[in-house]
Amino acid sequence: MLEVVDFLLRAILRTMWFAGGFHRVIVKGRQALPTEAAILTLAPHSSYFDAIPITMTMSSIVMKAESRDIPIWGTLMQHIRPLLVSRSDKDSRRKTVEEIKRRAQSNGKWPQIMIFPEGTCTNRTCLITFKPGAFIPGVPVQPVVLRYPNKLDTITWTWQGPGALKILWLTLCQFHNQVEIEFLPVYSPSEAEKKDPVLYASNVRRVMAAALGVPVTDYTYEDCQLALAEGQLRLPADTCLLEFARLVRGLGLKPEKLEQDLDRYAESAKTRRGEKIRLAEFAAFLQVPASAAVEDLFSLFDESGGGEMDLREYVVALSVVCRPSQTLDTMQLAFKMYGSEEDGSIDEDALSSILKTALGVAELTVTDLFRAIDQEEKEKITFADFNRLAETSPNFAEEYLYPSQTRPDSPAQPPPAPAPNGFCVDFSPKSSDAGEKPFHKKLD
Repeated sequence: MLEVVDFLLRAILRTMWFAGGFHRVIVKGRQALPTEAAILTLAPHSSYFDAIPITMTMSSIVMKAESRDIPIWGTLMQHIRPLLVSRSDKDSRRKTVEEIKRRAQSNGKWPQIMIFPEGTCTNRTCLITFKPGAFIPGVPVQPVVLRYPNKLDTITWTWQGPGALKILWLTLCQFHNQVEIEFLPVYSPSEAEKKDPVLYASNVRRVMAAALGVPVTDYTYEDCQLALAEGQLRLPADTCLLEFARLVRGLGLKPEKLEQDLDRYAESAKTRRGEKIRLAEFAAFLQVPASAAVEDLFSLFDESGGGEMDLREYVVALSVVCRPSQTLDTMQLAFKMYGSEEDGSIDEDALSSILKTALGVAELTVTDLFRAIDQEEKEKITFADFNRLAETSPNFAEEYLYPSQTRPDSPAQPPPAPAPNGFCVDFSPKSSDAGEKPFHKKLD
């Protein structure tokens, strides 16, 4: 009975894709058996049309628990026994990884699991950093690459650009849509890769990038969220906060978990009243051993090269990374650290330091903004003054700080600055080799 349902479901879904213009799906290579590779890693992920290989292979997928409630589609997806992730369950991600590991080590008893390791949609011009979930079990995986060799790209669905319905309409308007699915040879991890899922993911990504003929970039899904956050302090093209975020994650410090400790960090930084600290103290503050990675992070704030940094700058940068869209929360935290004991006010130099750190830039003129806030010409401002301007002029950053600055349209499209593949030179394909990631001081 199960085989009959499987056959009918494949036929129905193939008919649906045929009606959408995908008359012929070109398949290259051979799909491995579940006993050969329990996990299929598919990239690049660029559209909901990437469901085509899922419906052809009837592989299990990782999907949001809410998707079960989608009429018809949710019922159909239950047949392939998906792994459900619930946003409301804090332990859901951990449970999902454990379930992936359990199924992957079942010696073919479960259907293969198809995972998009990028974790989000891109425009297929490069492969961003793979998430390690598919590689934690340490079992062989089969890389699968997708291509849409159409004259007109109506497929790509990313953060910016046409919405889902427009993409669907434009694709349906094409008489014929091409898609190629290539199954690459099974990748068996080495002992080192079994112990290090990040290394395993990186090496598989290189194999897939070579097959696609595209570069790799050290951008992650979180970097893209940070770069495109819609806060009042939108990051400029030359920001180095992406590099900061990468270094923080490289130390095993996850910004999403550090957010709850921001007030404690700010209080600790405030008590120093701008007193500089050295590398050993910084490592102790982070509660990690001194290492080259800590030194790289420290160097971002060592503006003079004298081996000292202001801890308040680290807290401001961390606040932006943890909550990129909550500009006022970051500014309020900064005023608490930089403000005077009497009334919590700051002068123009302090505002300059705060905003340069919050934007991750080397130079920034804040005189016009300071004057706009300091209507009474007291030569000092409070957070209430700043908040008043933010309410009356929501676009104060564009008006006073960088009116001529434009932002890139996409994380995979190069800006006009000498950054080949992203917002910061350190995230270019040439800089993506492990162990060869350069770092730049904020004032370099």
